[in-house]
Amino acid sequence: MIKYLGSKRLLLPAITAVVGAVRDARVVLDLFSGTSRVGHALKGAGYQVIANDHNAYAATLARCYVEADRARAPEAEALLAELAQVPPAPGWFTRTYCEESRYFHPANGGRIEAIRNALAARTLDPELEAIALTSLMEAADRVDSTTGVQMAYLKQWARRAHNDLELRLPDLLDQPAAGKGRALQRDAFEAAGVEADVAYLDPPYNQHKYLGNYHVWETLIRWDQPETYGVARKRIDCRERKSVFNSKPRIADAMRRLVAAVRAPTLVVSFSDEGYLDRATMESILATRGEVRVFEHDYKRYVGAKIGIHDPRGRKVGRVSHVTNKERIFVVSAEPERVDWDALEVG
Repeated sequence: MIKYLGSKRLLLPAITAVVGAVRDARVVLDLFSGTSRVGHALKGAGYQVIANDHNAYAATLARCYVEADRARAPEAEALLAELAQVPPAPGWFTRTYCEESRYFHPANGGRIEAIRNALAARTLDPELEAIALTSLMEAADRVDSTTGVQMAYLKQWARRAHNDLELRLPDLLDQPAAGKGRALQRDAFEAAGVEADVAYLDPPYNQHKYLGNYHVWETLIRWDQPETYGVARKRIDCRERKSVFNSKPRIADAMRRLVAAVRAPTLVVSFSDEGYLDRATMESILATRGEVRVFEHDYKRYVGAKIGIHDPRGRKVGRVSHVTNKERIFVVSAEPERVDWDALEVG
C-alpha cells in the first residue's frame, strides 16, 4: 500500500484485537478509511467492512481493498498485463509533476500518464477500475522522489525514482462470510448514519491535511488536470476543501457532533497524543456514549520526522524534537456486556 502519514500499519494487531473483543460483531464502519489498511485487515478477519473517505484516491483504495474480492483477480491480472504494454505518452501530468516539479522521473511520468489515459478510455466497472487505479497508484508510489508526503519533493532524484514502473496486482481478499464490503465517498458526518455493530474513527488530528499531503494521488484518480499552484504544484482545491478536524478551535465540537451521529453501539477511536485533543477531552466527549476505556501504544513518527523539517524548496529549516509518540485507542460501548474487556490490556 502507499506510504501514508498516520498509517496504522503497526497498530493493526491492536485495532483488530479491540474489534475482535466485541462479541457477535459482524459489520464495521470505517469512517476515515485513508489507505484502507484497517479496513483490509478487518475484512481479512471476517467482518463486513463499510469504508468511507471523502477524498477520491482514498475511496478508490477502499473500493479495491474492501469492496472488490479475490474473485476479480484473473480479469484484473489480464487488464494489468495489457496496461503494462502501453507506450509512454508524456503530457500534462508529466509536465506538471515531473518537470515543473519532481515527484517522478519523466520516464516513469510518461508511463503513468499513458496508463491512466488508457484506463480513462475504457468503460470498466467500478471495482475493476479501482483495482487497476490502485495498482497504478502503488506502482507510482514505489518510484516517487519524496519523503512520503507530497508537500515537497527531494532536491536530488531518489534512487528508486530511476526504477522502472511496475504494475502489480493488489492484495485482494476473499469475500468474508459476514458479507461483501462497501466503499463510500461521503462526508464523515453523512456516513456516520450508516448502521454498523462497530464504528472505527481515525479522523485527522492536527494541522496535517491529507488532501494537501497526497494531492498528486487525488489528481491521478480524478484525472481532471486541475489548476495548480506553488513549487509543490498542489491542486487549487487544496486551498478550498478544508476539514474541521484540521482546525484546533473547531475540532472538539466536530468530534462531539460526529460521536453523537454515529449509529453503532460500540465506537473505537484512534487518536495520537500529537493531536489537538488531549486524552481527558477525548474521554469526556466519548463518555456521552458510555464508559470509556483507553489503550496506549508507543509509535514511531512519520519518516519526515526522522530527517528534519524542510521548507517547500527542500531547505532544512528546523530540528525535530522527538521521533516517537503515543497512539491511543479509545473504546466506548452502549452495550458494554458485549465487550470482552478482560481480553484487552487497558493503558
